[in-house]
Amino acid sequence: MEGIEHRMVTVNGIKMHVAEKGEGPVVLFLHGFPELWYTWRHQIIAMAANGYHAVAPDLRGFSDSETPPSFTSYTSLHVVGDLIALIDYLGADKVFLVGHDWGAQIGWYMCLFRPDRVTAYVSLTVPFRPREPKIRPIEGMRAFFGDDYYMCRFQKPGEIEGEIAHLGSKEVLKRILMNRNPGPPCLPKENPFGVKDISPIPLPSWFSEEDLNYYARKYDEKGFTGGLNYYRALDLNWELTAPWTGEQVRVPVKFVVGDLDMVYTTPGVKEYVDSGAFKKDVPCLEDIVIIKGAGHFINQEKAEEINYYILDFIRKF
Repeated sequence: MEGIEHRMVTVNGIKMHVAEKGEGPVVLFLHGFPELWYTWRHQIIAMAANGYHAVAPDLRGFSDSETPPSFTSYTSLHVVGDLIALIDYLGADKVFLVGHDWGAQIGWYMCLFRPDRVTAYVSLTVPFRPREPKIRPIEGMRAFFGDDYYMCRFQKPGEIEGEIAHLGSKEVLKRILMNRNPGPPCLPKENPFGVKDISPIPLPSWFSEEDLNYYARKYDEKGFTGGLNYYRALDLNWELTAPWTGEQVRVPVKFVVGDLDMVYTTPGVKEYVDSGAFKKDVPCLEDIVIIKGAGHFINQEKAEEINYYILDFIRKF
């Protein structure tokens, strides 16, 4: 795709697939679930055209990168360790960081753990949320949103994988990527992902049949367990990050989200972002951009706008 190069590198004891293009300061892109390096295809080309070295790995457990078998190998410490090793491999002292969905959460952890390696951070869709020392994440989610809340439904190994296999990965991916329902996503067992709904979902202009086929092929090859293990490690992350309770993020940050985003419209999140509490926890937060009419997969849906916001921010440094 337009000169994007691919290579396998060994980082932190695993083999990682990396897509990259361009020369100059490194812009490191972190994807979410259920995604791949491919989600950044538009940003890779744009950054390279503007004098940057765009680097987008498949995170551990995804696509062509190695998939450790146990969910205990998917903590924030493991994944940030992979990224620090990748930065070292690239020969960079610091990088510009861009994250979306789970990649955004990993980005926040990276800013907490190793701010010395991040020049500036652009977080898409997921704001920083401080650690709550009084309750484990999954326990809190069950209490607030119920057992059908998607992160709760992802906890039992093999269960949601079996449902996805029954429904077909391509159809499930389509339903997730095209979902524009605001609020906390729930997956009732009688109709998870809404696949059994009668009305078909047409693909939008920003996501082609070719794009969907690429996603489906990669998930058919690798499966979903690697990505789901990030959710299964949530409580373990909570335990391991206790030393950072109350710690602020002290890296320059720009936050961009769509006003229809499922995270932003989850009860409590919009209030946190808009109230000033977000700025208190991230004192170097320089800008919050709310894109009207945009959903969760904003870097694909609004690719040109996101490219502009990233470049406009990182050019300051």
